Amino acid sequence: MTEPTDQALTGFREGELAVQRAAGVVQAAAGLTRMLDPADLRGGVTRFLAERTFAAITARDADGTLWISPLTGPPGFLHVASPTTLDVRARPAVGDPLHDLPANRPAGLIVVEYATRRRLRINGTSTRADADGLRIDVEQAYGNCPRYIPRRHLRPAPGTAAHGAEPVRRAHVLAPDDADLVRRSDTFLIGTTHPTRGNDASHRGGPPGFVRVEDGRLWWPDYDGNNMFNTLGNLHVDPTAALLFCDFATGRTLHLSGRAAVEQTGTGVPGDDDRTGRRVRFTPEHVVAGHLLPLRADAVTPAPDNPPLTDRPGQVRRFG
Repeated sequence: MTEPTDQALTGFREGELAVQRAAGVVQAAAGLTRMLDPADLRGGVTRFLAERTFAAITARDADGTLWISPLTGPPGFLHVASPTTLDVRARPAVGDPLHDLPANRPAGLIVVEYATRRRLRINGTSTRADADGLRIDVEQAYGNCPRYIPRRHLRPAPGTAAHGAEPVRRAHVLAPDDADLVRRSDTFLIGTTHPTRGNDASHRGGPPGFVRVEDGRLWWPDYDGNNMFNTLGNLHVDPTAALLFCDFATGRTLHLSGRAAVEQTGTGVPGDDDRTGRRVRFTPEHVVAGHLLPLRADAVTPAPDNPPLTDRPGQVRRFG
């Protein structure tokens, strides 16, 4: 008789289990398996989605390149059509790499409410993609903790339109303005993929400067989280990744698609800001830069749980 595998017992993917084992948190993560139950968008989830104005979607374009793109609209643009069906009454802006998103593709969504520091992950398949928006057949939906989300109040930007943005710049390497945006950012969205379980979208936050730019590549320290390791687990089996940086003061967006790898650094080395001994290094292969975000936020309150940067002169390193 064949012994059941860890994956069969817990519901986690093989990559997630591998990272959990390396971090020594398999038992702690096992208590989270109910979050992996089949999706149910009723009740509080329906109300949460109905009130949101910002989300991001991870999907592949017609050429097969993975991207993560913003989805925005007035409250109600995220409409629960059934307990397992989400209608998105919007589509990525003109000029966005996912503007012409094909139907019948795996899709991962992250829905973020920055004002209250809440977020919801949704994974499924985009069964419809047309001028009216998207329909997502949802397989998983679960909330994540508020850690590392900066507080900001998003509002529509006068004189902008999500469907008529200015031309964008397409390249294969970062320009100086791109690197500057990355270094100033206190948050970004990351998209990853799994060969059989589809796409995922997730949030990363920290103090400005937590994403480093070196020689045209990016890296950031991994922070302590909920031990599920959805993102790092995907990267363990497939290095394909996409990043989205948004300047909420100007509407500037930076889409990056490329490859990422998890590196073990040793605990407490400079740059290991949360003392996990892990960092992610990303190499961009495709760049799309423009002003594609029709939302603005003038003020921001840093997340109270952000660890300090530990590779900057004058920064106090946190131990314990």
